Amino acid sequence: MAISPVLFIGLICLAGCGSLFQAVEAIWLTVPTTGERCVYEDIQANVVVVLDYICIDEAFTQLGPTLDVRVTSPYGKELYKIANVTHGQAAFTTSESGTFLACLAMHHDQSHHSVNNSVIVSLDWKMGIRAKDWDSVAKKEKIEGVELEIRKSTEYASAIRANILYLRIREAYMREINEKTNQRVAQLALMSFGVAFGVSIIQVWHLKRFFLKKKLL
Repeated sequence: MAISPVLFIGLICLAGCGSLFQAVEAIWLTVPTTGERCVYEDIQANVVVVLDYICIDEAFTQLGPTLDVRVTSPYGKELYKIANVTHGQAAFTTSESGTFLACLAMHHDQSHHSVNNSVIVSLDWKMGIRAKDWDSVAKKEKIEGVELEIRKSTEYASAIRANILYLRIREAYMREINEKTNQRVAQLALMSFGVAFGVSIIQVWHLKRFFLKKKLL
């Protein structure tokens, strides 16, 4: 089947966009000699997450001190925990939406490495499409080149569509909460007005009785 030049250029552009989406850099952070350093990421439910981390020395020439690493869910459940490592990878699938924490701390025993101050750690969150092993997909399905890039672009488009739907659901949920809050505020204001009006009537009635009893009226 012949492909028109316009369609071919469009496919190449989509493939380039897919490559751009993938080129997300890792974050660099310092971990103090005492205490923890935590970073968080807001992730939706049912998303595959891969977290790569590596600790290096200040000269960026070799692996640095060892770390204790743990990843927790929004409800405090430990999804990943390991001690005394310089690098590694945590992989899991989220079961709920919310803020996921990755906490790193210096291992208590650093006899093999002299540490005078904080150390440098590279941390890379990969979620959804970015966490997919495209090399394995290409080998398994025997696809490559433009066909593989089209497959990536299709996956990215599906992910974007799913994210838009998620944002719409969140927007509808927040709108519902806002409307309920406004309704309750209006009910509370009406109730407060009714109570104030009732108290005023009682006060007037009481003062009138007082003045009549004292024969001031």
